[in-house]
Amino acid sequence: MSNKNGKCTTVTMKEYGSLCKNADGISLGYQCLAESTFDRLEQFILENRGGKDAAEPLEFMTLSSRRGIGKVISAKNHVGVIAMQDGTQIEILPKLYSRDEESSNTQTKSIFIQMLRSIQDIPNKQFSPTSLQAEKNNILNIFIRMFIEETITLVKRGLKSDYREHRDNEFFYKGKLQVAQHIKHNAAHKERFYIEYDEYSVNRPENRLIKTTIELLLRISGSADNQKDLYSLLAAFDNIETSGQLEQDWASISTDRSMKDYQTILEWCRLFLSGQSFTPFKGESLAYALLFPMEKVFEGYVAGLIKKVLVHRHVQIKAQDRTYRLFHNPARFQLKPDIVVQGPSGVVILDTKWKLLSTAPDYGISQSDMYQAYAYGKKYGATKVYLLYPWLPQLSMIKQPVGYESGDGVEVHVTFLDLSLGKACVDALSVELLNTALGND
Repeated sequence: MSNKNGKCTTVTMKEYGSLCKNADGISLGYQCLAESTFDRLEQFILENRGGKDAAEPLEFMTLSSRRGIGKVISAKNHVGVIAMQDGTQIEILPKLYSRDEESSNTQTKSIFIQMLRSIQDIPNKQFSPTSLQAEKNNILNIFIRMFIEETITLVKRGLKSDYREHRDNEFFYKGKLQVAQHIKHNAAHKERFYIEYDEYSVNRPENRLIKTTIELLLRISGSADNQKDLYSLLAAFDNIETSGQLEQDWASISTDRSMKDYQTILEWCRLFLSGQSFTPFKGESLAYALLFPMEKVFEGYVAGLIKKVLVHRHVQIKAQDRTYRLFHNPARFQLKPDIVVQGPSGVVILDTKWKLLSTAPDYGISQSDMYQAYAYGKKYGATKVYLLYPWLPQLSMIKQPVGYESGDGVEVHVTFLDLSLGKACVDALSVELLNTALGND
């Protein structure tokens, strides 16, 4: 996929950043798109407004206008890549901060991919950000490179063949004659036989899915290196058909031990082909969209880290617990805290919030977040409730823990996680949770 000059143009922006088509917007921190590309993106957003199977535009992008600048498109809480038909790829990165400053684009991509890996939204495989050239490639092309490397390894080991049922009208006789079909098709063709037999072939569902993925990625990759390697891989699948029935092929894949080499590559195929992590979009201007809602990524990432770090035989951890509803009669309004920690001394509730707080009164924490925390505390009889937000440098002015007590038994603590620390971002929190759950406070 390229523009009329044969080149792919990548525009990188941060979550909550804005795009315009007026160069005067650059001085305001906006990214400037070519007018035709901006108009296509605007049309893409409008085409997805209110559709039954489509995301509402307010979920991932908003349209507005600014005096002297004109129309503005702003990203919200979805991150990833939107690939347009004209070759433009718009990369949206999450707003991540280290202890002192906003992370660079390369650091952000590395942290974000680690977050996705931990929640298995991309295949859980080790990788080197350097070898993937994260500073040069957008997220989509990084994922394509990871798919390519996995497929090259598979091809070197050899594609698996299998006996598959074959049924057709042939000039030779083999296997079992299908009498009804033979009479139907060959009353005037004595030289032919409608037969069914087992054929040993590489044209099995797993290989068809891989070939279909390669052909898809050839259309959407904006990297010349990726394109070159994808064409080379396509030659290795020359005797294999493209999948004409994805659901049927997915239902037919083998999961036995002999197919272990295929496990990761098929996870990649499912990611690219089946919309596992994508929001469904439509529109003639769009070639492909790989977008992840950051609140879900943050929620899953933190839950995964807590489960790994907080390991104790007397402590139980549940994610997305559904034990209680807000009302009993009638049973309505399901409560679903992100993490429930149960220990001998009681329950601790944790709820993640992908929101950028500030130095405003109460740090910009919304009343709805506090109402929700209070409801969790009451229903679960929790010892403490934690609201977890991403770290911001301006929060360094906070010199003491942020906490609230309701006066009737609910205690809410606000904690900030520095995602640049990786797994260590929950170390101090895990010690607090363990002490509370075990009664060591």
